[in-house]
Amino acid sequence: MRKDTDIRAGRSRMREDDALQTGKRAYVSMILLLLAVISMTAATAAWFTIADHTKVQSMSLEIYSGASLRFDLDPHQTLDEYTKTLSFDEIYSRIVRETGMDEKELALEPVTTSDYSVFTLENGSRTERQEGKYLEFTLHFMAAEDMVVHLTSENSEGREDGTGIFSETPGLAEAMRISFTAGDHTAVYDPGGMDDISGSEASSSGHTFHLPEPDDMVYNDENALFSLSANQDLPVTVHIWLEGTDEACTDSLRSAEYSIRLRFEGTDTANRRLDGTDSRPETEQTEE
Repeated sequence: MRKDTDIRAGRSRMREDDALQTGKRAYVSMILLLLAVISMTAATAAWFTIADHTKVQSMSLEIYSGASLRFDLDPHQTLDEYTKTLSFDEIYSRIVRETGMDEKELALEPVTTSDYSVFTLENGSRTERQEGKYLEFTLHFMAAEDMVVHLTSENSEGREDGTGIFSETPGLAEAMRISFTAGDHTAVYDPGGMDDISGSEASSSGHTFHLPEPDDMVYNDENALFSLSANQDLPVTVHIWLEGTDEACTDSLRSAEYSIRLRFEGTDTANRRLDGTDSRPETEQTEE
């Protein structure tokens, strides 16, 4: 009799343990599901808060080049026909003429791209160049000698003309992207990119990089954009956009004012500036 009682008690405890374990598994599953929902919400928050009513306006743009390097909005036969500086007014006038876009339409809105060619909105619909939600234009480059062209944050002597995106609105620079496509390769400047500037994010169609402070600028393969042959025109497609998936792309950017400077510098294939100057910091040179 006592044996039957013990058996029933053991079975009862086993059922209680099974129910407890089932409850724990359900609890863990609920927590994991909740975390997944939170993660998805965080990943798409920028799109949700900004897509319908945020535009970035009042842009200015200046482009400079280093020694022996020139560019223009049109191809030419000789180096002397190219220039060393371009303003936003010149570039925007060309965009308006080529697209028929209303001059008042330009106001960047959040977009994204996977191939640096087709740009889409949050809902996945494609947005075209003439809508003014991103900028697209072509720069034609020519150089007096063979060179590798880099984007540089370094200033030329006596000037502040190094690459940068400037705004009094926090987060704007971090949310911006600028891409340079030459042939089948694209280099993407991400101002808010990796803290470790020794590496870059790469994909099958291009690579992403960011630049150090001007005094720390080092020319390397990451900030190299393309190669030029002497006295040969090379068309490079430039895109400027506000990356909707970036966590910095929030309502705080609404109607922000900003300016962009781009500066290009030529090096040899060993990343030495063509004026013969080694771009590495003095401490790094001394250690060798």
